[in-house]
Amino acid sequence: MIVYPAERRKNKDAVFEAVGRADGGARRLAAVPVSFRDFPETAGRTAEAFFRAKRKHKGLVGWLKRQLIRGQYNWSRRYFLRHPGRIAVAWNGLTGSRMAFLHGARDAGAPTLYLELAPFPGRVTMDPRGVNAEGSVPQDRAFYDAWAAGDPAHDGDGWRAAGAKMTARRATRRADIGQDEGALPDTPFLFCPLQVPGDTQITLFAGWTGGIEGFIVALGRAAAHLPEGWHLRLKEHPSAREPLGRLIAPLVAGGRVVLDNASDSFAQVAASRGVVTLNSSMGLQSFFHDKPVVTLGRAFFAQPGLVAPADSQAALDAIFAAPEAIRFDPLFRARFMNWLDQVYYPRFDPATGEGDMAAIRAKLAQARG
Repeated sequence: MIVYPAERRKNKDAVFEAVGRADGGARRLAAVPVSFRDFPETAGRTAEAFFRAKRKHKGLVGWLKRQLIRGQYNWSRRYFLRHPGRIAVAWNGLTGSRMAFLHGARDAGAPTLYLELAPFPGRVTMDPRGVNAEGSVPQDRAFYDAWAAGDPAHDGDGWRAAGAKMTARRATRRADIGQDEGALPDTPFLFCPLQVPGDTQITLFAGWTGGIEGFIVALGRAAAHLPEGWHLRLKEHPSAREPLGRLIAPLVAGGRVVLDNASDSFAQVAASRGVVTLNSSMGLQSFFHDKPVVTLGRAFFAQPGLVAPADSQAALDAIFAAPEAIRFDPLFRARFMNWLDQVYYPRFDPATGEGDMAAIRAKLAQARG
Protein backbone atom coordinates (compact mmCIF):
# COMPACT_ATOMS: atom_id res chain seq x y z
CA MET A 1 0.00 0.00 0.00
CA ILE A 2 1.12 3.53 -0.74
CA VAL A 3 0.47 6.52 1.53
CA TYR A 4 0.48 10.01 0.05
CA PRO A 5 -0.44 13.63 0.85
CA ALA A 6 -3.32 14.82 -1.34
CA GLU A 7 -2.75 17.30 -4.15
CA ARG A 8 -5.17 19.87 -5.53
CA ARG A 9 -4.83 19.01 -9.20
CA LYS A 10 -6.76 16.08 -10.63
CA ASN A 11 -3.93 15.00 -12.95
CA LYS A 12 -1.69 14.45 -9.92
CA ASP A 13 -4.35 12.50 -8.04
CA ALA A 14 -4.77 10.31 -11.13
CA VAL A 15 -1.12 9.34 -10.93
CA PHE A 16 -1.39 8.49 -7.22
CA GLU A 17 -4.52 6.42 -7.86
CA ALA A 18 -2.78 4.44 -10.60
CA VAL A 19 0.25 3.79 -8.39
CA GLY A 20 -2.11 2.72 -5.62
CA ARG A 21 -3.82 0.23 -7.93
CA ALA A 22 -0.45 -1.20 -8.88
CA ASP A 23 0.48 -1.63 -5.21
CA GLY A 24 -2.77 -3.07 -3.94
CA GLY A 25 -4.19 0.04 -2.31
CA ALA A 26 -3.57 3.61 -1.21
CA ARG A 27 -4.19 5.84 1.76
CA ARG A 28 -4.83 9.46 0.77
CA LEU A 29 -3.99 12.02 3.46
CA ALA A 30 -6.17 15.10 3.07
CA ALA A 31 -3.59 16.73 5.36
CA VAL A 32 -0.52 15.16 6.92
CA PRO A 33 -1.26 14.80 10.67
CA VAL A 34 1.15 16.10 13.30
CA SER A 35 2.88 14.79 16.40
CA PHE A 36 4.99 16.89 18.77
CA ARG A 37 6.93 14.10 20.42
CA ASP A 38 10.34 14.66 18.89
CA PHE A 39 13.04 12.29 17.70
CA PRO A 40 16.76 13.14 18.04
CA GLU A 41 16.77 14.02 14.31
CA THR A 42 13.63 16.18 14.39
CA ALA A 43 15.33 19.57 14.77
CA GLY A 44 17.73 18.98 11.90
CA ARG A 45 15.08 17.58 9.58
CA THR A 46 12.74 20.48 10.40
CA ALA A 47 15.42 23.07 9.68
CA GLU A 48 16.31 21.43 6.36
CA ALA A 49 12.71 21.20 5.16
CA PHE A 50 11.86 24.74 6.34
CA PHE A 51 14.92 26.15 4.56
CA ARG A 52 13.71 24.56 1.33
CA ALA A 53 10.08 25.68 1.68
CA LYS A 54 8.89 27.71 -1.30
CA ARG A 55 7.68 30.57 0.89
CA LYS A 56 10.25 31.87 3.37
CA HIS A 57 7.91 33.04 6.13
CA LYS A 58 9.32 35.07 9.02
CA GLY A 59 8.15 36.03 12.48
CA LEU A 60 5.12 34.27 13.95
CA VAL A 61 4.05 32.81 10.61
CA GLY A 62 7.53 31.37 10.11
CA TRP A 63 7.49 29.87 13.61
CA LEU A 64 4.10 28.29 12.97
CA LYS A 65 5.33 26.86 9.68
CA ARG A 66 8.31 25.33 11.46
CA GLN A 67 6.03 23.71 14.01
CA LEU A 68 3.84 22.28 11.25
CA ILE A 69 6.85 20.78 9.48
CA ARG A 70 8.20 19.47 12.78
CA GLY A 71 4.87 17.85 13.63
CA GLN A 72 4.49 16.30 10.18
CA TYR A 73 7.98 14.81 10.27
CA ASN A 74 7.30 13.27 13.70
CA TRP A 75 3.91 11.87 12.64
CA SER A 76 5.29 10.42 9.42
CA ARG A 77 8.15 8.70 11.18
CA ARG A 78 5.87 7.15 13.81
CA TYR A 79 3.30 6.08 11.24
CA PHE A 80 5.84 4.26 9.07
CA LEU A 81 7.50 2.67 12.10
CA ARG A 82 4.09 1.13 12.79
CA HIS A 83 3.51 0.22 9.11
CA PRO A 84 6.94 -0.76 7.73
CA GLY A 85 5.56 -2.40 4.57
CA ARG A 86 3.96 0.77 3.22
CA ILE A 87 5.53 3.18 0.74
CA ALA A 88 5.57 6.94 1.32
CA VAL A 89 4.82 8.74 -1.94
CA ALA A 90 4.74 12.49 -2.62
CA TRP A 91 4.60 14.88 -5.55
CA ASN A 92 7.99 16.52 -6.08
CA GLY A 93 8.89 16.07 -2.41
CA LEU A 94 11.91 18.39 -2.44
CA THR A 95 10.58 21.16 -0.19
CA GLY A 96 8.67 21.93 3.00
CA SER A 97 5.96 19.61 4.26
CA ARG A 98 6.35 17.03 1.49
CA MET A 99 10.06 16.79 2.21
CA ALA A 100 9.37 16.35 5.94
CA PHE A 101 6.81 13.62 5.19
CA LEU A 102 9.24 11.64 3.03
CA HIS A 103 12.18 12.11 5.39
CA GLY A 104 10.08 10.89 8.29
CA ALA A 105 9.26 7.74 6.35
CA ARG A 106 12.86 7.25 5.25
CA ASP A 107 14.19 7.67 8.81
CA ALA A 108 11.66 5.02 9.87
CA GLY A 109 13.19 2.65 7.34
CA ALA A 110 10.23 2.77 4.95
CA PRO A 111 10.59 2.97 1.16
CA THR A 112 9.89 6.32 -0.52
CA LEU A 113 8.85 7.35 -4.01
CA TYR A 114 8.97 10.82 -5.59
CA LEU A 115 6.53 11.57 -8.41
CA GLU A 116 6.35 14.19 -11.16
CA LEU A 117 5.11 14.39 -14.73
CA ALA A 118 8.00 13.56 -17.03
CA PRO A 119 9.49 15.75 -19.80
CA PHE A 120 8.25 13.14 -22.30
CA PRO A 121 4.53 13.34 -23.18
CA GLY A 122 2.42 10.62 -21.58
CA ARG A 123 5.13 9.63 -19.09
CA VAL A 124 5.64 9.99 -15.36
CA THR A 125 8.74 10.25 -13.17
CA MET A 126 8.85 7.70 -10.33
CA ASP A 127 12.12 7.79 -8.44
CA PRO A 128 12.91 6.45 -4.93
CA ARG A 129 15.68 9.00 -4.42
CA GLY A 130 14.23 12.29 -5.69
CA VAL A 131 13.40 14.21 -8.84
CA ASN A 132 15.31 16.49 -11.19
CA ALA A 133 18.94 16.94 -10.09
CA GLU A 134 18.36 14.82 -6.95
CA GLY A 135 16.98 11.80 -8.75
CA SER A 136 18.71 8.50 -9.46
CA VAL A 137 19.53 9.09 -13.16
CA PRO A 138 23.15 7.88 -13.51
CA GLN A 139 25.71 10.63 -14.07
CA ASP A 140 28.38 8.40 -15.61
CA ARG A 141 28.56 7.80 -19.35
CA ALA A 142 30.05 4.38 -18.71
CA PHE A 143 26.69 3.29 -17.29
CA TYR A 144 24.89 4.01 -20.57
CA ASP A 145 27.65 2.44 -22.65
CA ALA A 146 27.39 -0.75 -20.58
CA TRP A 147 23.57 -0.72 -20.79
CA ALA A 148 23.70 -0.36 -24.58
CA ALA A 149 26.32 -3.06 -25.12
CA GLY A 150 25.10 -5.94 -27.26
CA ASP A 151 21.77 -4.39 -28.26
CA PRO A 152 21.83 -2.27 -31.45
CA ALA A 153 18.37 -0.88 -30.60
CA HIS A 154 19.89 0.98 -27.66
CA ASP A 155 21.97 2.98 -30.15
CA GLY A 156 19.07 3.60 -32.50
CA ASP A 157 16.35 6.20 -32.97
CA GLY A 158 13.61 4.44 -31.04
CA TRP A 159 13.64 7.22 -28.44
CA ARG A 160 12.45 9.77 -30.99
CA ALA A 161 8.91 8.37 -30.92
CA ALA A 162 8.62 9.62 -27.32
CA GLY A 163 8.72 13.20 -28.62
CA ALA A 164 6.21 12.74 -31.44
CA LYS A 165 3.32 14.30 -29.48
CA MET A 166 5.41 17.00 -27.82
CA THR A 167 3.88 20.46 -28.17
CA ALA A 168 4.46 23.81 -26.52
CA ARG A 169 2.35 24.62 -23.47
CA ARG A 170 -0.83 26.39 -24.58
CA ALA A 171 -2.29 27.21 -21.18
CA THR A 172 -0.86 30.48 -19.88
CA ARG A 173 -1.34 32.75 -16.91
CA ARG A 174 -0.55 35.83 -18.98
CA ALA A 175 -2.07 37.34 -22.10
CA ASP A 176 1.35 38.52 -23.35
CA ILE A 177 2.70 34.98 -23.71
CA GLY A 178 1.51 32.91 -26.64
CA GLN A 179 2.44 30.16 -29.10
CA ASP A 180 2.03 31.87 -32.47
CA GLU A 181 3.47 30.32 -35.62
CA GLY A 182 4.76 33.44 -37.33
CA ALA A 183 8.02 33.67 -39.24
CA LEU A 184 11.28 33.73 -37.32
CA PRO A 185 14.42 35.58 -38.48
CA ASP A 186 16.98 33.98 -40.77
CA THR A 187 19.83 35.46 -38.73
CA PRO A 188 21.56 32.97 -36.41
CA PHE A 189 20.53 32.96 -32.76
CA LEU A 190 20.63 31.02 -29.52
CA PHE A 191 17.31 30.47 -27.76
CA CYS A 192 16.69 30.55 -24.02
CA PRO A 193 13.26 29.44 -22.74
CA LEU A 194 13.04 31.01 -19.28
CA GLN A 195 11.65 29.09 -16.32
CA VAL A 196 9.17 29.90 -13.55
CA PRO A 197 11.18 31.99 -11.06
CA GLY A 198 9.78 30.29 -7.95
CA ASP A 199 10.04 26.73 -9.25
CA THR A 200 12.28 24.34 -7.32
CA GLN A 201 14.47 24.00 -10.41
CA ILE A 202 15.39 27.67 -9.90
CA THR A 203 15.34 27.93 -6.12
CA LEU A 204 17.34 24.74 -5.50
CA PHE A 205 19.39 23.99 -8.59
CA ALA A 206 20.42 27.33 -10.12
CA GLY A 207 24.10 26.60 -9.46
CA TRP A 208 26.60 29.43 -9.67
CA THR A 209 24.01 31.90 -11.01
CA GLY A 210 22.15 31.87 -7.69
CA GLY A 211 18.66 32.22 -9.18
CA ILE A 212 16.65 33.82 -11.95
CA GLU A 213 18.14 37.30 -11.52
CA GLY A 214 21.70 36.02 -11.58
CA PHE A 215 20.87 33.82 -14.56
CA ILE A 216 19.54 36.73 -16.60
CA VAL A 217 22.51 38.92 -15.66
CA ALA A 218 24.86 36.11 -16.76
CA LEU A 219 23.04 35.82 -20.09
CA GLY A 220 23.33 39.56 -20.68
CA ARG A 221 27.07 39.51 -20.06
CA ALA A 222 27.57 36.48 -22.30
CA ALA A 223 25.43 37.93 -25.11
CA ALA A 224 27.95 40.75 -25.52
CA HIS A 225 30.43 38.08 -26.69
CA LEU A 226 28.24 36.71 -29.51
CA PRO A 227 29.74 37.05 -33.00
CA GLU A 228 28.53 39.81 -35.29
CA GLY A 229 25.09 39.03 -36.67
CA TRP A 230 24.11 36.66 -33.88
CA HIS A 231 21.58 37.34 -31.12
CA LEU A 232 20.07 35.66 -28.07
CA ARG A 233 16.30 35.15 -27.97
CA LEU A 234 14.44 34.88 -24.66
CA LYS A 235 10.92 33.74 -23.92
CA GLU A 236 9.20 33.88 -20.54
CA HIS A 237 7.48 30.80 -19.18
CA PRO A 238 3.71 30.60 -19.76
CA SER A 239 3.18 29.74 -16.07
CA ALA A 240 5.24 32.64 -14.70
CA ARG A 241 2.95 34.89 -12.66
CA GLU A 242 5.20 37.93 -12.62
CA PRO A 243 6.75 39.43 -15.76
CA LEU A 244 10.54 39.60 -15.86
CA GLY A 245 10.58 42.72 -18.01
CA ARG A 246 12.52 44.82 -15.51
CA LEU A 247 15.38 42.31 -15.63
CA ILE A 248 15.24 41.69 -19.37
CA ALA A 249 14.82 45.30 -20.58
CA PRO A 250 18.49 46.30 -20.00
CA LEU A 251 19.59 43.26 -22.05
CA VAL A 252 17.27 44.11 -24.93
CA ALA A 253 18.50 47.71 -24.86
CA GLY A 254 22.02 46.42 -25.48
CA GLY A 255 20.96 45.22 -28.94
CA ARG A 256 22.14 41.59 -28.71
CA VAL A 257 19.07 40.18 -26.95
CA VAL A 258 15.49 39.82 -28.21
CA LEU A 259 12.47 39.03 -26.03
CA ASP A 260 9.92 37.02 -28.03
CA ASN A 261 6.99 35.97 -25.86
CA ALA A 262 4.70 35.46 -28.85
CA SER A 263 6.33 32.82 -31.04
CA ASP A 264 5.84 29.10 -30.46
CA SER A 265 8.49 27.81 -28.08
CA PHE A 266 9.43 24.72 -30.06
CA ALA A 267 9.44 26.70 -33.30
CA GLN A 268 12.09 28.89 -31.70
CA VAL A 269 14.01 25.79 -30.61
CA ALA A 270 13.86 24.39 -34.15
CA ALA A 271 15.00 27.64 -35.76
CA SER A 272 17.82 28.23 -33.29
CA ARG A 273 21.47 27.21 -33.54
CA GLY A 274 21.39 26.08 -29.93
CA VAL A 275 19.42 26.23 -26.68
CA VAL A 276 20.59 27.79 -23.41
CA THR A 277 18.98 26.92 -20.08
CA LEU A 278 19.61 26.62 -16.38
CA ASN A 279 18.02 23.17 -16.20
CA SER A 280 14.63 23.42 -17.93
CA SER A 281 12.97 20.28 -19.29
CA MET A 282 12.99 22.11 -22.62
CA GLY A 283 16.74 21.63 -22.63
CA LEU A 284 16.19 17.87 -22.64
CA GLN A 285 13.31 18.18 -25.11
CA SER A 286 15.62 20.07 -27.46
CA PHE A 287 17.43 16.75 -28.01
CA PHE A 288 14.45 15.78 -30.19
CA HIS A 289 15.41 18.67 -32.47
CA ASP A 290 19.10 17.67 -32.48
CA LYS A 291 20.13 21.00 -31.00
CA PRO A 292 23.28 21.64 -28.99
CA VAL A 293 22.32 22.65 -25.46
CA VAL A 294 24.14 24.79 -22.91
CA THR A 295 23.30 24.32 -19.22
CA LEU A 296 24.24 26.65 -16.35
CA GLY A 297 22.52 24.96 -13.42
CA ARG A 298 22.21 21.47 -11.96
CA ALA A 299 20.25 19.03 -14.10
CA PHE A 300 20.27 15.26 -14.46
CA PHE A 301 21.03 15.69 -18.18
CA ALA A 302 23.80 18.28 -17.66
CA GLN A 303 26.50 15.78 -18.61
CA PRO A 304 29.39 16.57 -20.96
CA GLY A 305 28.67 15.02 -24.32
CA LEU A 306 24.92 15.35 -23.88
CA VAL A 307 25.19 19.12 -23.42
CA ALA A 308 27.84 21.78 -22.92
CA PRO A 309 27.81 22.61 -19.19
CA ALA A 310 28.92 26.18 -18.40
CA ASP A 311 30.17 26.18 -14.82
CA SER A 312 31.16 29.86 -14.63
CA GLN A 313 30.66 33.22 -16.29
CA ALA A 314 33.98 32.85 -18.07
CA ALA A 315 32.95 29.45 -19.47
CA LEU A 316 29.61 30.87 -20.64
CA ASP A 317 31.30 33.86 -22.28
CA ALA A 318 33.63 31.52 -24.16
CA ILE A 319 30.71 29.39 -25.40
CA PHE A 320 28.83 32.46 -26.62
CA ALA A 321 31.96 33.78 -28.35
CA ALA A 322 32.03 30.65 -30.56
CA PRO A 323 28.42 29.40 -30.74
CA GLU A 324 28.99 27.40 -33.92
CA ALA A 325 31.52 25.29 -32.03
CA ILE A 326 28.98 23.98 -29.49
CA ARG A 327 28.85 20.20 -29.94
CA PHE A 328 27.19 17.08 -28.56
CA ASP A 329 27.80 13.35 -28.96
CA PRO A 330 24.90 11.79 -30.93
CA LEU A 331 25.74 8.25 -29.78
CA PHE A 332 25.75 9.23 -26.10
CA ARG A 333 22.46 11.07 -26.60
CA ALA A 334 20.88 8.05 -28.29
CA ARG A 335 21.88 5.72 -25.45
CA PHE A 336 20.82 8.20 -22.76
CA MET A 337 17.45 8.95 -24.37
CA ASN A 338 16.73 5.29 -25.10
CA TRP A 339 17.39 4.47 -21.45
CA LEU A 340 15.01 7.23 -20.32
CA ASP A 341 12.42 6.01 -22.83
CA GLN A 342 12.71 2.28 -22.15
CA VAL A 343 13.64 2.18 -18.46
CA TYR A 344 13.24 5.40 -16.51
CA TYR A 345 9.89 6.98 -17.53
CA PRO A 346 6.86 4.65 -17.29
CA ARG A 347 4.00 5.36 -19.67
CA PHE A 348 1.01 7.01 -18.03
CA ASP A 349 -1.89 9.12 -19.30
CA PRO A 350 -3.39 11.35 -16.57
CA ALA A 351 -6.46 11.99 -18.74
CA THR A 352 -7.47 8.32 -18.74
CA GLY A 353 -5.66 7.05 -15.68
CA GLU A 354 -4.15 4.29 -17.80
CA GLY A 355 -0.49 3.40 -18.00
CA ASP A 356 2.15 0.70 -18.16
CA MET A 357 1.27 -1.03 -14.91
CA ALA A 358 4.13 -3.51 -15.23
CA ALA A 359 6.64 -0.64 -15.40
CA ILE A 360 4.93 1.11 -12.46
CA ARG A 361 5.12 -2.10 -10.41
CA ALA A 362 8.81 -2.34 -11.30
CA LYS A 363 9.33 1.16 -9.90
CA LEU A 364 7.53 0.19 -6.70
CA ALA A 365 9.74 -2.90 -6.42
CA GLN A 366 12.81 -0.69 -6.95
CA ALA A 367 11.67 1.58 -4.12
CA ARG A 368 11.31 -1.42 -1.82
CA GLY A 369 14.82 -2.54 -2.74
